[in-house]
Amino acid sequence: MSDKKMTSSRRHHLKSVMLSIAASMIVQEKKDLVIAKANYMAEHCPSPNKSGDQATLMDTCKKLHGLIDAVDEERYDLGSKVNKTDQEIEELKIKVIDLAGVKKPALKRVRMSADAMLKALLGSKHTVNMDLRANLKQVKKEVKDEPAEAVGDWRKNIEDKADRKKMFETS
Repeated sequence: MSDKKMTSSRRHHLKSVMLSIAASMIVQEKKDLVIAKANYMAEHCPSPNKSGDQATLMDTCKKLHGLIDAVDEERYDLGSKVNKTDQEIEELKIKVIDLAGVKKPALKRVRMSADAMLKALLGSKHTVNMDLRANLKQVKKEVKDEPAEAVGDWRKNIEDKADRKKMFETS
């Protein structure tokens, strides 16, 4: 294939030829549809026999009413099937949108006390005060009075540790 571009006149000519062919195809489809409709009606709906006495005409009317009822039931069934599939399509579209993910707005952190939160949730029913510190036990710290001698001189501790070290080395 060559890398040459198509000229605008050639492109216009091809476009007009395609449109004329498409128009003739549409006309032919309409003719085919009319012929198919006539064939279907001739096959499924024969013309009723209007000659005869009243009993045969009543019988013919009953047959026609039966056919009308059957066609009406079929039409209703097909309509309900179409509605059901339309609803399924809508549900699937919603699922696709949900799976694609709708961006949720970033939530802002709100500092709220437990009392304010309960008041917002329960409204005027909330009368209990949530003071959690009131229920805690009071514990007093005991201050140990140890003499300063307990801290002692660090050199004494070293001598005690040296004895322990010798005990481990000898065994």
